[in-house]
Amino acid sequence: MANLKDIRLRIASVINTRQVTNAMKMVSAAKLRKAQDSVLKIRPYADGIEDVISTVAAQMPGGINLPLFQQRQVNHTLVILLTSNKGLCGTFNSGITKKAIDWVENQFGEKEISSQCSFFLIGRKGYDVISRLKYPIYGREDNLVHKPAFDFTAFFVQELLKRYQSGDFDRVVVFYNSFKTAASQTQCMEQLLPIQIPRQKTHKNLDYIFEPNPKAILEKYSIKLLESKMHKIILDSVASEHGARMTAMHKATDNATELISTLRLTYNKARQDNITREINEIVSGANALKR
Repeated sequence: MANLKDIRLRIASVINTRQVTNAMKMVSAAKLRKAQDSVLKIRPYADGIEDVISTVAAQMPGGINLPLFQQRQVNHTLVILLTSNKGLCGTFNSGITKKAIDWVENQFGEKEISSQCSFFLIGRKGYDVISRLKYPIYGREDNLVHKPAFDFTAFFVQELLKRYQSGDFDRVVVFYNSFKTAASQTQCMEQLLPIQIPRQKTHKNLDYIFEPNPKAILEKYSIKLLESKMHKIILDSVASEHGARMTAMHKATDNATELISTLRLTYNKARQDNITREINEIVSGANALKR
């Protein structure tokens, strides 16, 4: 059995760890409230733009003859992977990274990945894994999840569109964690480009007047759709990160508390054993003197 000094040092170490994990849990809880508010605010806006796009698209029976909506022959796919810049958030990063890697390997095979696919990594943790596996990396941007801002996201989307229109890639898919609750996140994959017409939510019998015309509206709002969708994805990922970290730190704090109780019980048993042994030695010594 370990001596009393070692057990005391272990208890003190676990207490310090519990203080750190509890503080991180409180910080993540505060950040989660702000991130959750941002997600809840942008979702109606993004859904509204999708509603507009689907309504306008329904008025074009001849099809949408716009480059961002047209399906190409897919020769190269860009995979955008959203992770966090920091760890200590459970399976938040490893789960979505594994989902992206599995999808890529199933789609292209390990031998064809380098020629038909590349990664754009948002978040340092995803970059660490993909670079270690030596998969082709098209680009990296950590600030999008560090300090989310719509202007920054819009700039990112504009640059992405330039590369897409120049033919650097023919399809863009995004892997991210969608926020549900603080303790629950959903791993999602969505196609960003070419734009897929969302299912129409409005009543089909309503008669709309479009100014100047449906095509011009689609040309303008298709960009808005991409910007709002990408920003919603980023905010979803950030909120999921804080929720996952808060949950992980809560469990770590509970585990530390349980370990402290176990160590204190062990310490008390060891202390009692020492006291019993000392008493026995004293009694034995006294009996020896009487003889």
